Amino acid sequence: MSINTERDIEANMQIGPTDAGMVRIFIEADGVEIPMDFDPDEANEIAEEIMAAAQAARSLNT
Repeated sequence: MSINTERDIEANMQIGPTDAGMVRIFIEADGVEIPMDFDPDEANEIAEEIMAAAQAARSLNT
């Protein structure tokens, strides 16, 4: 499986701060819950990677 492999899976994702000062990405799909906690600096790095990927995808669609 690679990043380009399509899957027909529905998932819910929530992102928000925790009371411990972390940023949580919470994914739920098919009865599986995956909480992932990141410190604020890591969360900023992830946000930058997402924005870079969005820009790259945008350039492929033009």
